[in-house]
Amino acid sequence: MNIQDTKLHPGSHTQFVNAANKWITVEGTAFAYRDIGPKGELPLVLLNHWGAVLDNFDPRIMDGLASTRRIIATDYRGIGASDGTAPATVSEMANDAIAVIRALGFKKVDLLGFSLGGFVAQEIALSAPDLVRRLILTGTGPAGGTGIDKVWSVSWPLMLKGLLTLRDPKTYLFFTSTVNGRRAAKDFLNRLKERRKDRDKNPTPTAFLRQLKAIHAWGRQPPQNLSRIQIPTLIANGDHDIMVPTVNSTELANRIPNSQLIIYEDAGHGGIFQHHADFVAKATMFLDA
Repeated sequence: MNIQDTKLHPGSHTQFVNAANKWITVEGTAFAYRDIGPKGELPLVLLNHWGAVLDNFDPRIMDGLASTRRIIATDYRGIGASDGTAPATVSEMANDAIAVIRALGFKKVDLLGFSLGGFVAQEIALSAPDLVRRLILTGTGPAGGTGIDKVWSVSWPLMLKGLLTLRDPKTYLFFTSTVNGRRAAKDFLNRLKERRKDRDKNPTPTAFLRQLKAIHAWGRQPPQNLSRIQIPTLIANGDHDIMVPTVNSTELANRIPNSQLIIYEDAGHGGIFQHHADFVAKATMFLDA
């Protein structure tokens, strides 16, 4: 286990950029995670996007949410510092997440899934409903949702553009090309560099492609009966999401009975990063309700 110096923010909890890297072993596989905020029995577990490692969680969102509750951020199997081979299906990722949550000793959790993490969170809510108290789905969509299986054809030209302009592709993939979008992209990417020590490992090309396979399969899967998700659900996205088209967020809100929807204007896939302060306030209110 890696423990480093911790600096405390006003809420006197360790900041996410200084949080220790920890591992929990489940059936022979070590899963990497970070654990911040007051040590309550009902944590908020975060599930991240395609190709993301622990250092891709937005520190402002993490610290904002951790000021009032325990936050557990995880690496999927085969991603970052987690052992094993990355699963090529969303259901395998969900089974892993359920096993990790139970191995950590939690009987019930709140879940926040962003993008691919939102697919995984839906799968957990459907397959282990007793485990989830409240659900937050951001920048995501349902199985078989509009355009989800087209993510590669949308992504690769913008990844190439990032290479040619020497910019992180998330500049183009997560944010709009407006003045607000460009500023938000720059601020977000700077926040992701704040952690100096004990950074997570980047995903391997193989893991990246296996996750892409899982996303494609989710996009082509028959629709699920989302009326079975009876728990309170908060759904958030930007109004110009090109990766998981925004119409999917509206679709989720229409199909999950006890849900509420936030759509941020002039924002893309990373709408919650662009509007992090507002999102933290609304998510906290939702979780406390």
